[in-house]
Amino acid sequence: MTKQRLVILGGGESGVGTALLGKAKGYDVFVSDKGKIKEKYKQVLIHNEIEWEDETHTEAKILNADIVMKSPGIPDKVPLVKQIREQGILVVSEIEFAAKYTSATVVGITGSNGKTTTATLTHHLLKGELQVGLAGNIGDSFAKQILEKDYPNYVLEISSFQLDDIVDFKPHIAVITNITPDHLDRYDYKLENYIASKFRIAENQTKEDFLIYDADDDILTDWLKKHPVQSTLLPFSLTKTIENGAYLDKQDIIITINNNKIIMPTTSLKLEGNHNVKNAMAASTVAHLLKIRKQTIRESLENFQGVEHRLEQVLKINKVQYINDSKATNVNATYYALESMDAPTVWIVGGVDKGNNYEELYSFVNEKVKAIICLGVDNEKLLKAFEGMVDVIVETQFMSEAVKIAYKLAEAGDNVLLSPACASFDLFENYEDRGRQFKEAVRNL
Repeated sequence: MTKQRLVILGGGESGVGTALLGKAKGYDVFVSDKGKIKEKYKQVLIHNEIEWEDETHTEAKILNADIVMKSPGIPDKVPLVKQIREQGILVVSEIEFAAKYTSATVVGITGSNGKTTTATLTHHLLKGELQVGLAGNIGDSFAKQILEKDYPNYVLEISSFQLDDIVDFKPHIAVITNITPDHLDRYDYKLENYIASKFRIAENQTKEDFLIYDADDDILTDWLKKHPVQSTLLPFSLTKTIENGAYLDKQDIIITINNNKIIMPTTSLKLEGNHNVKNAMAASTVAHLLKIRKQTIRESLENFQGVEHRLEQVLKINKVQYINDSKATNVNATYYALESMDAPTVWIVGGVDKGNNYEELYSFVNEKVKAIICLGVDNEKLLKAFEGMVDVIVETQFMSEAVKIAYKLAEAGDNVLLSPACASFDLFENYEDRGRQFKEAVRNL
């Protein structure tokens, strides 16, 4: 019997994890990356005797695949991907491939914003009482964890790109934090294509499964009215009273599942801002579903530190608080950041604009922002949007300079906030690199 051929496009974390699992499950594996494969991943492939190539795609070695696992970063419109599909070869994402090799209970979390915080917080709430892995867009790949540890439970942070290439994958518990226009360049600039992509997280669910979602998000509630799902719905809300799900009653989060009610005081939340109350509602609903004791949930909410690059308090210098929110790669994320500012703010913004509309930030900028520092290769749109609103607006292309300017402009009691509202690829490797450079520059003041 000949082995099935598994071709992997992209030699990053998910690609190499899939290669290892594929080899262990008896596939003939080939990894191909158009860019350069990082040295640490090359060493893993060599050590495991897995065939690979980088800086090229050899079509003859790819188009003979039985199944192709494509990295979420590669768009469908790439000619090679079109060719693969035209030949009728199955294209899947890492989570689709890996999920077949585990019988674990899977919690899948998606959304435009808040998914990293919600996934990390959910994992934090569950790990007190359950053995649970955290994977997807975070940490070690899902495939690699299944191969090495195979936890009985997983929390997966899942992007729309990963959901685009699922076939049978279904999480027992799905969470959609919210949907705002993002990555529309990958969805023919049609919001409904992007929404449909996010809702694929629930498309294979049955009535034994659960969908937790933000009932205050009109995009989500309208979509569900027109496209009902099989799963049991558990909405959460800051404004409505919810019978089955979670809602806010004054200072308390009230979560009810099948008449079983728990109450969590929001005062025990370490994270600030309304959006974090929502993230806590979603995570606590998952924990309640999986029978975590309310004492454990409460203690875990109290000691959760948050996520790096997401409203991360870096240092206080001369009574000025420096805050790293580099993970805010779209306007909606920056909206939450500015909303939670409780002092005059020097705001560092800019990068690669994904068709942003800055109008929704105007009220916060008028109310809270005293100066704007544009940090990008092309800042024209930002300058146009905000020029008349603040006394000081400057531009730079160096993080160290941006931080030095902020230091001069900020007075005791102010905040300096890096919340770019844009992607980072013009000046930085990724948002992590941007956030680390900010922290480094602050420490060097």
